[in-house]
Amino acid sequence: MRKSILILGLLSFGLLAGWCGHALAPGAVRPRPVEPRKALPEWEQGPIRHFREAAPSVVYITTTEERSRDFLGLDVVEVPAGSGTGFIWDELGHVVTNFHVIKGAARAYITLADGSRHEASYVGGAPDKDLAVLLLAKTPPRLRPIPIGTSADLQVGQAVLAIGNPFGLDQTLTTGVVSALGREIQSVTRRRISGVIQTDAAINPGNSGGPLLDSAGRLIGVNTAIQSPSGASAGIGFAVPVDTVNRVVPQLIARGRLERPDLGFEPVAPRLMERAFGPQKGVMVGKVTRSGAAAKAGLQGVSAEGRRVFPGDLIQAVNGRTVEDWDGLLDAVEALPLGGTAQLEVEREGRKIRLPIRLEPARE
Repeated sequence: MRKSILILGLLSFGLLAGWCGHALAPGAVRPRPVEPRKALPEWEQGPIRHFREAAPSVVYITTTEERSRDFLGLDVVEVPAGSGTGFIWDELGHVVTNFHVIKGAARAYITLADGSRHEASYVGGAPDKDLAVLLLAKTPPRLRPIPIGTSADLQVGQAVLAIGNPFGLDQTLTTGVVSALGREIQSVTRRRISGVIQTDAAINPGNSGGPLLDSAGRLIGVNTAIQSPSGASAGIGFAVPVDTVNRVVPQLIARGRLERPDLGFEPVAPRLMERAFGPQKGVMVGKVTRSGAAAKAGLQGVSAEGRRVFPGDLIQAVNGRTVEDWDGLLDAVEALPLGGTAQLEVEREGRKIRLPIRLEPARE
């Protein structure tokens, strides 16, 4: 009996071994031959080329903040605070990013495309524009500043590329198109940023401060925000236009802040203006500063006789550019050179008048 079982076992093992040998025999299972790859079409080569050219200019930013480990605040340690993206502005080592990326940071560290990590100092920021400039503590050789384009001639539908570090994944490329122009978003100060570029290129947390490029590989915006109920990309991202960046960044490098004109008056709050004088479109002059720009231009503020209140001048346009509120007025005058003159279109007692106002820099 045992002999019969042994013989059957040996026969079964032999059959199995034979089957396996047949299945694994050389040449029995072969990978399919690889088709030779043809040259990539130009529409594919373009993004590849521009990514390779721009990637060395894009950096990964990490920040730390100070926290106390005891009640008295005597034991202070640095802990990770956040991360984001930036890009090389010039060969001196200036790096541009979003202000909200480095807001409240005790220290900032920049990782270059070659993997080297460097400490950076804060140069200046413009919270109203969500822009900031850092400076590498030691300037590495052969820094590659990012090429600068313009946002003035952008068109809805043109191709764009975004490079950043979403969720800490460095050197990530996403592509899309300009979805809309002239959008408005809020800055960290709640001041409105106007003229913003909307794109469907995937932008996620960590992309903030990274470059938005056109199909020629030039900077056209700084990725700053997304609109999404989940906090991840939903195909609606926003970028501060490069024309704003190119105006603000040199001021931050030179002065550490954005220099803006002092118009010399306080506006009437919109709700108060509507309650006192009815619905209005424009900026009503409230209190005029003595010897300020508004007073020199002849602007008249709100006045009163007894219980009767008279409206001030209603500013409705600057150099032909319509303004409907205080943010719009600031945007219009900040886009003009300091020391120059702007033409205000004003409504006074039902009449339309023009008043020139000198754009004097605000005092510290």
